[in-house]
Amino acid sequence: MAATDLLARRATLSRSLRLLSEFRFEQRDPDRFYGALADDTVAMVTDLWTAVHGTPPSGGTVLDVGGGPGYFASAFTDAGMRYIGVEPDPREMHAAPALQRGEGAFVRASGTALPFGDGSVDICLSSNVAEHVPDPWRLGDEMLRVTRPGGLVVLSYTVWLGPFGGHEMGVTHYLGGRRAADRYARKHGHRPKNDYGSSLFAVSVAEGLRWAAGTGALVAAFPRYHPRWAWGTVQVPLLREFTVSNLVLVLRPS
Repeated sequence: MAATDLLARRATLSRSLRLLSEFRFEQRDPDRFYGALADDTVAMVTDLWTAVHGTPPSGGTVLDVGGGPGYFASAFTDAGMRYIGVEPDPREMHAAPALQRGEGAFVRASGTALPFGDGSVDICLSSNVAEHVPDPWRLGDEMLRVTRPGGLVVLSYTVWLGPFGGHEMGVTHYLGGRRAADRYARKHGHRPKNDYGSSLFAVSVAEGLRWAAGTGALVAAFPRYHPRWAWGTVQVPLLREFTVSNLVLVLRPS
């Protein structure tokens, strides 16, 4: 069975519209937004693992690189997986409600220098983090290193030229990253949290596909929030940079 066969059945237009409607709550109600995203992420990871291995990933260890305040911890724990979150920002990590409840484990570290041994986890996940580090493919290499042979690496990131590439700056990022960030600062009186050049970087579909193909471990690439009938856009140069808002790369180390 192909890695995406089970996931494809859930990749409906109604799911896409449901997730899209939650994006408007990211800033003002993060619990609602990230709660919905966590549930969908666990379902995605479970589908990918089950399609490859024939059984669900219950009992496996999932390493969430750049897990922030741990919104995914409860969802993965409820699904029967051992959750480890990695986050470099102590303010984000200590805000984790899951940490207070004792759900999962949390480690302060950089995703580009993971403090774990080779092949030490079953699943390594990074959700919407690669666009926030200056060397996203070093992060990807580290994710592959710590994942055991036969495990899964799921690297998902926001594409710069897609409609959400500017994050809270909106579509002004099409004017240029620095110009959009400066414009945001003038309007709001402070720099954006996702500030171009320091905490937000331009990452393309083409770059991700090129890196993943070079590892020899790529098993699937698809747009995270699109219905199945739109997945083919990943294969169309230039068009994909504007239409694939978030790219998922699935790799299986050998």
